[in-house]
Amino acid sequence: MDRAHVWPAFNEAWVVHQDDDLLIVDKPDGIPTQAADPSRPDDLIARLHEARGKDAYLGVHQRLDRDTSGVLLLTRRREANGSVAKQFETRAVEKRYVAAVASWPRGRERVVLRDFLAPGDAGRMQVVEARAKGAQEAITRVRVLERVGERALLELVLETGRTHQARVQLAHARAPIAGDSLYGGAPAPRLLLHARSISLAHPATGKRTTWEARAPVEFDSWLRDGDRGDGIYDDDVLLGRAIERAVRRRYGLGRAFDGERATTCFRVVNEGGDALPKLAVDLYGDHLVVQLYGDDGPWADRARRERVLDRLFSLGVDGIYLKIRPKQANTLVDTRRDDLAPAAPVRGIAASDPLLVHEEGVPLVVRLGDGLSTGLFLDQRSNRLRMREMAGGTSVVNLFAYTCGFSVAAAVGGAWRTISVDASVAALERGRENMRAAGMLDAAEHHFVAEDAFAWLAAAGRKKERHDIVVLDPPSYSTTKKRRFVAESDYADLAAAALAIVRPGGKLLACVNHRGISPGKFRRAMFDAARSARVELAQVKDLSTPADYPVAPGETSHLKSVLATVRR
Repeated sequence: MDRAHVWPAFNEAWVVHQDDDLLIVDKPDGIPTQAADPSRPDDLIARLHEARGKDAYLGVHQRLDRDTSGVLLLTRRREANGSVAKQFETRAVEKRYVAAVASWPRGRERVVLRDFLAPGDAGRMQVVEARAKGAQEAITRVRVLERVGERALLELVLETGRTHQARVQLAHARAPIAGDSLYGGAPAPRLLLHARSISLAHPATGKRTTWEARAPVEFDSWLRDGDRGDGIYDDDVLLGRAIERAVRRRYGLGRAFDGERATTCFRVVNEGGDALPKLAVDLYGDHLVVQLYGDDGPWADRARRERVLDRLFSLGVDGIYLKIRPKQANTLVDTRRDDLAPAAPVRGIAASDPLLVHEEGVPLVVRLGDGLSTGLFLDQRSNRLRMREMAGGTSVVNLFAYTCGFSVAAAVGGAWRTISVDASVAALERGRENMRAAGMLDAAEHHFVAEDAFAWLAAAGRKKERHDIVVLDPPSYSTTKKRRFVAESDYADLAAAALAIVRPGGKLLACVNHRGISPGKFRRAMFDAARSARVELAQVKDLSTPADYPVAPGETSHLKSVLATVRR
């Protein structure tokens, strides 16, 4: 697999215009103009430097949100900065956008939106009173370009340049941009906001010039057909663009295949969060694992499956493994059925078995053809990194340990003892394999306990054991000879038993993978657990999921995680 081919730094087809002074780029959606993680730069400037050389000068005078596409101006010489900067400061630069909205009132074909904006919560901007702290005036001129039923395509001229200006002003006008999950937009394949043109006096000639980039095909498609949902799999163009968009968003991970933070396993497509419902695609080394959710719905049609597999294989991976997850996958007795999870790849060549991958520089072992699971839950990558960073000199208990990914992270981070508890002897043996691959098996005290986690917790509580960190990541449903566990109703009791063995000042890393449990309900379960365990919590911190697990508009992440600290 050629990662430079799958994740090219820059595509020269994005260039709208360049001369000695200016570079005008039609930035695709999914590429930020400022990297969220400086240690893994994926922004347009870093990618241009990667493609054209680190000495190439690039002056930044404007920014577009990651998921906004369109015209972006950069200067190529310092001498051009003065003229361009002055034009931006005096509002002599005209920026025209197009946006698609689910509805726009009749009779308001041309309006001017004047608001004052200030930072709000969770990365949002909000409309405030003019006298409010941090308030800045935002002015946007709106013109209706086209209507199809209730839906409308709007032209926006931004006279000011505030953060999220068009997005927050239209949302305040009760017409949030389609695909805008942050401000409540209607479902769409992407954020339907595009910078169509920019106009200014050229810094060398003084001649006023306009550069344009047409809106991508998703705008017209959504305007006429709305959100296609499952129907995207029947349109080769839209399917290809959706996969291309998801891959583009993973550039920072895709290029991080060596060095201290090498990561060769991550999610490439995350269902509705990437506008591809009921489809998840994971990369392990040079192979993809494709997961189709539900044995009906979009995947009842075999032709759709083949179309998706063919399109994914065309990325240039070495092979593809398929997992079909039926609606009631939790009730399956045999998860290695060949009709659900073929042992052989359905495209390309087989991967090594076992296969060694890396996560944030840590080697781990997976098996791609071993039933519905591979041996590693990729959505816990950020939590395992957190464990590694806080584990130095601690005693760590990993409950429902599975193949012991958290234990390995703790060991690599310097834990002096780990205890991995799981009812499956086979899973723990794979945990030993992971610890061995990381070179940690003999580095400290590592215990692998093949026992029901509920029973182990009860015994540890009776013995008044205390540990620095406890990891609690149970399945949503489980049944043993002695008990039945349902996360929605029983999690607080389980967390209470776990908190009872956390020493003062210690931490409980609690996770639940259940779409029906909201973040608020999960937090309340932690406080209920603390009361039951008669401990006081100094802090309960919500933990975010990795960026390669975006959620669909209106939904929350399937994985909820909190870090609860017991008061000293």
